[in-house]
Amino acid sequence: MGDRFDAAVVGAGAAGMMAAAVAARRGLRVVLIDHAERLAEKIRISGGGRCNFTNLGASPAQFLSRNPDFCRSALRAYGPGDFLDLLRAHRVSWHEKHRGQLFCDDSSESIIQVLRRECEAGGVRWRMPCAVRAVGREADGFRLDTVTGPIRAARLVLATGGMAIPQMGATDFSLRIARQFGLRIVEPRPALVPLTFDPDQWRPYAALAGVSLEVRLSHEAAAPEDGGKRPRRPVRAEFLEDLLFTHRGLSGPGILQISSHWRPGDPIRIDLSPGRDMAEALVAAKTGGRQTVAAALAQVWPRRLAEAWLGAAGQAAGPEAGDARDRRELEGLAGLRLADAPDRRLRALAGHIHGWTLWPTGTAGYKKAEVMSGGVDTDELDQRSLESRRCPGLHVIGEAVDVTGWLGGYNFQWAWSSGVACGRALTAD
Repeated sequence: MGDRFDAAVVGAGAAGMMAAAVAARRGLRVVLIDHAERLAEKIRISGGGRCNFTNLGASPAQFLSRNPDFCRSALRAYGPGDFLDLLRAHRVSWHEKHRGQLFCDDSSESIIQVLRRECEAGGVRWRMPCAVRAVGREADGFRLDTVTGPIRAARLVLATGGMAIPQMGATDFSLRIARQFGLRIVEPRPALVPLTFDPDQWRPYAALAGVSLEVRLSHEAAAPEDGGKRPRRPVRAEFLEDLLFTHRGLSGPGILQISSHWRPGDPIRIDLSPGRDMAEALVAAKTGGRQTVAAALAQVWPRRLAEAWLGAAGQAAGPEAGDARDRRELEGLAGLRLADAPDRRLRALAGHIHGWTLWPTGTAGYKKAEVMSGGVDTDELDQRSLESRRCPGLHVIGEAVDVTGWLGGYNFQWAWSSGVACGRALTAD
C-alpha cells in the first residue's frame, strides 16, 4: 500500500524545506522528496557560496507577476525580520553587502543546515534521492509513484522550482503536474539572465568583453496580456547597477535585473554616464585642450571602452539604429581633437551616451539564468495558503509560481514566505 502521510512535499530546496519544517513542527506527518543526491544545491552555490538569503527592503514592489499583489499576504505574514529571527535562533551570523542584500558570514551551508535541523526537529521523513514517476488523485488525497515505492498523502506540495540551471537538476516537474491537474500556466522563460545579440550586429562591441561600469538601464513596454482581467498599461523599469560586456552581449547585475522585464523585440535603453551632464562636460572641456574626444571619455570610462565604443558609436546593435543624420554626427569622433569638434556633434554624442538604445535578440537561456519567470498562474492559487482553487489539497510554492523577484535576495525571501504560508495552511484543518 505504501507509506501514508498528511503531506508530501516534492522538492527539498528553499521553499520545500521551509514548508515541510513548518508543517511538521506543527504536528503533521510530512515526507520530503527530492530526486537530487545533494541537498539544496541552488542554496549552496548562491551568492558566491555565501547565499544572499533575503533583502531588508523586500516588499511586493520588487516582484513581477501578472498579479503584483499576490505575494503581499505571504510577505506580510513572514518577512525578512522573521527569517532573521530563525537565523538568530540557530546562531547564524550575517552581513549586509549592498542595498539591503544579506549574506552569511560563513557559507551557504549555514542556511542549508538551519533548514535541515528545522525539518529534523519536526520529524520530517526524507526520501532522497528519490524520483517521482507519476502523481495521481485518490479519494482521500494523492498517490505518488516513486522509484522507492508508492507514497500516499492527504495533501501534495509542489516545490521543485523552475527550469533555471538545468545542469544542477532543475526540471519542469511542478509545471507538468500542475498542468495535469488543470492549472493554467503563465509561459515560463529565463529571468535574471544575460542578454545576447545578433553576432554581426554585436561584433563592434565584442572586443569590450570583460569591461564593467555602473549604468542606468531602462525598459518600457506594455504589461503582459492576462485574458482581459486587467488592462494593458505602460510599464517602465529602471535600475542603477553595474553592466558587464561579454563576447555575446551584456551581463552584470543591471542586465540581469532588466532581463526579467524584457521581451523579444523590445529595446533596452542605457545611460552610460548616469548623474553627469556629458553635453555640458564635453563642451566645457574644449577650452584650452588638445586631447581627443576618446581621451576625454577615457577620463570617465575605462580607456578600452572609450576607444572601442566611440568607434562603433553610430551603431545601435539593432534594427532601428536611429536616423542617418544622427549617425553622421557620431562618425569619426574617436580621433577628432575635442577643440575641433562642433558643439552640435558633442551634444549628439552626449545624447547617445545617455540614451544608448539596443535591441537584444535573445537571452543566454536557462543554463545562465538565476531563476525562471512565469509559472503557475496566481489566479489559480489562494494567496494565503498557495492552495489550488480547482484542485483542493494541491499547493504550489516558490519559483514554480508566477512570482519573480529582483536580483538581490528577493527570490529567496519569496521561497521562505510562500513556504511558511503553505506550511501553516497545511495544519489549519
